[in-house]
Amino acid sequence: MGFLDGLMGNASEVNAQEVQKEFERVLAPSERIEKAYRLIRDMFVFTNKRLILVDKQGLTGKKVEYHSIPYKNITHFSIETAGSFDLDAELKIWISGNALPLQKQFNKNLNIYELQSVLAEYVLK
Repeated sequence: MGFLDGLMGNASEVNAQEVQKEFERVLAPSERIEKAYRLIRDMFVFTNKRLILVDKQGLTGKKVEYHSIPYKNITHFSIETAGSFDLDAELKIWISGNALPLQKQFNKNLNIYELQSVLAEYVLK
């Protein structure tokens, strides 16, 4: 991911195997990371069991909040592809109990259809 993408609010995909090692202490024994995305310091991680939102706080980023959303709590989601003038793609996820969706933006190089496919695989079980 480029620094400019991060400043513009666009997340980019990171290597799932590297994130698997980094998240050993957070994951359940049978849990594996399918996709992971970084936005400057923060991340959101799709596992085979849940969506994990990672919020690094403070100047040093040593304080970290891990917010787990089981796929069964996702009521619906949508994707918006990048256009000619709109250079980012967008993912919206509605979580039961919340009126407003969780929104994430991605640079146009990301295959938003692949991300949607991973999410659909687990939400639609």
